Amino acid sequence: MEENESAETVQRKQPNDGDSWWLFKSIFTLSNKTSTGDAKDSPKHDQPISLLSPLANSVVSSCSKILGVSTEELQHNFDVELPDNHKQPPTYARNFLEFCSYKALHLAITRPNYLGDKEFHRLTFDMMLAWEAPGADSDLQGKVQDAASCSKQDVEDEDGWSLFYSNSTNMAVQVDDKKTVGPEGFARIAPACPIIADIITVHNLFDVLTSSSGHRLHFLIYDKYLRSLEKVVKSVQNAVGPQIMSNLSLAEYEIIIDIDGIVPTQPVLQHVGMSAWPGRLTLTNYALYFESGVGLYDKAVRYDLATDMKQVVKPELTGPLGARLFDKAVMYKSTSIAEPVYLEFPEFKGSSRRDYWLDITLEILRAHKFNRKYNLKENQKSEALTRAILGIFRYRAVREALHITSSNYKTLLCFNLAESIPGGDMIMETLSSCLKLMGSSSMRQDTLSTPNRKRQPIFPVALLTLRKLGIISSREADMNEEATCQVGDVCVGEENPLETIVKQLKRNAGRAEAAQATVAQVKVEGVDTNVAVMKELLFPLMELFNRLQVLVSWEDPYKSLMFVLFISYLIIRDWIKYMFPLIFIFPALIMLWNRHVNGRRRLEAFKIVAPPSKNPVEQLITLQEAITQVEALIQSGNIILLKLRALLLAVVPQATDKVTLWLVFIAVAFAVVPLKFIMLLAFWECFTRNMSLRKDISERWLRRTKEWWIRIPAAPLQLIKADDKKRK
Repeated sequence: MEENESAETVQRKQPNDGDSWWLFKSIFTLSNKTSTGDAKDSPKHDQPISLLSPLANSVVSSCSKILGVSTEELQHNFDVELPDNHKQPPTYARNFLEFCSYKALHLAITRPNYLGDKEFHRLTFDMMLAWEAPGADSDLQGKVQDAASCSKQDVEDEDGWSLFYSNSTNMAVQVDDKKTVGPEGFARIAPACPIIADIITVHNLFDVLTSSSGHRLHFLIYDKYLRSLEKVVKSVQNAVGPQIMSNLSLAEYEIIIDIDGIVPTQPVLQHVGMSAWPGRLTLTNYALYFESGVGLYDKAVRYDLATDMKQVVKPELTGPLGARLFDKAVMYKSTSIAEPVYLEFPEFKGSSRRDYWLDITLEILRAHKFNRKYNLKENQKSEALTRAILGIFRYRAVREALHITSSNYKTLLCFNLAESIPGGDMIMETLSSCLKLMGSSSMRQDTLSTPNRKRQPIFPVALLTLRKLGIISSREADMNEEATCQVGDVCVGEENPLETIVKQLKRNAGRAEAAQATVAQVKVEGVDTNVAVMKELLFPLMELFNRLQVLVSWEDPYKSLMFVLFISYLIIRDWIKYMFPLIFIFPALIMLWNRHVNGRRRLEAFKIVAPPSKNPVEQLITLQEAITQVEALIQSGNIILLKLRALLLAVVPQATDKVTLWLVFIAVAFAVVPLKFIMLLAFWECFTRNMSLRKDISERWLRRTKEWWIRIPAAPLQLIKADDKKRK
């Protein structure tokens, strides 16, 4: 009895920050042995729970060892601390698995170097596998052995594990569904470790990791991603050196996120006017720094991203002597500098370097704009900014591990994502509401277990993650240890508000992408082909216009007379005001008819007779002719405006007098005569010009008007060349 009590006391003792790392490694090793189904080594109090599947029991047993408590006590805590609606039979197994997993992960991520530990990788992957089928009725008997065999495929050294993915887009691994994780399991477990995934971009991250494995996550890919993430974190931890600190003069709260241009063969070129200098580019959470030089660097120039100075960051073309040849640069412009600065990232193929730096710079810039827009306080600002930093770490890890360009997947950066998808402002509003709850009176409640807890995240989990990783000091995080009880943005048995809004927008974005795919299918090339398509699409309107032309020409006097009398009757009875509403009602009735009568029929393709094909030279000639016609139209419009200017300024007194009398007459007519009679007279004037009774008079009046217009001179015009102040 005493031996059992002493053993239970050892099990109940939770490790603290002073324990050695080998103890934590041994815990993970025990959890891995348990996951292989070795029941003989299991303690007596770790009896399987009948409601759970074998793999879920294995994960719960591993969690109990990490926490230093028995599975029975974990189950008792779950039954006591969680509300009744979380303990119903349909969801009991999954909610209990989440409860144990989140508790264990909260303790696991407080340990150093957990990202590089393969046992941690296996444990979290097993949690995802178990989440997908946690109940006892789930057919997962083979998943424990599959997960263990999957880990045996890895090579222990750093070079070995990367050999499996010499080409990440064409994997040499046959994916088995029993060894892989789906999107929902990944989205519920991965955000519990804020460095691994963010609740806003977790689905995009899953799409990237599974782009070559049939939308199922293999352990090898997951393991490779975490190893790459560990390398990124270590490079950030080791980024600060004496030379960098002396050149940059960083503030105490600035964190170096990434550096480029260190390798002499891959410099960063700064273009200002006609001049260009090679150098080193550094991004922090508050600014961009450029140090000109190769090997030895000058004092850094700072380009602020935090203060509101109307900054513009966008892709741009650069080249030697100001020529716009290469699409490999980022332009930075603000009110603090006289002219734009172009940062070029030379590379032989593509523009992946430029795209990466453009994305991460915009992410920091938009994070600061978010803080200003929603008037966040100090800790709230730091939390939002830290979310952006962690997103950049994940983006960099994926880029370095899988060698996928940003054009091949959706963004992994939450603030950029909010700017790029329809309804992204709703994500930012929800995030601001969640951040504003930090520091409230509910902070002392245990967000994992209290029945009356708030659903929103109320602790700075991203900021605390940077502190645990050693990137910022505890003083910078400035958080009570009691606040570290939350694990990421996930809550047991509930959806985070951010998760809810992201799922909703993802469905909407899916419909938008499907619609955009149809747009890409109907795009045609060639000026003449597009003109032919437009003519066919506008055929009903053109046919209506042609019929009106026939009526106006009085080729059939009987039809023209009936039309004039009918419209005149509508104007006199004041029914013409209903014509404009009918213009909108008529297409609405057509759409309703098609929806209810023809809605189930598949839409047939719109058939167009393609014009004869032209070679590139003929197409260029056609384009040149079209441009010439447009230029002539603009030129005619300018002449009309200059002549009106001459009339307005009384350059020709006689013409100005006539125009003045006509304007006064029209003004008196609008003031005295009812509007319907003015409309009737205007209609008669337009539609009776070609009548046999007044055709000669109308032609003579138009001729005299054209002759009068020709005699009016245009106002003078002088072109002044702009001064070129760019440095040569």
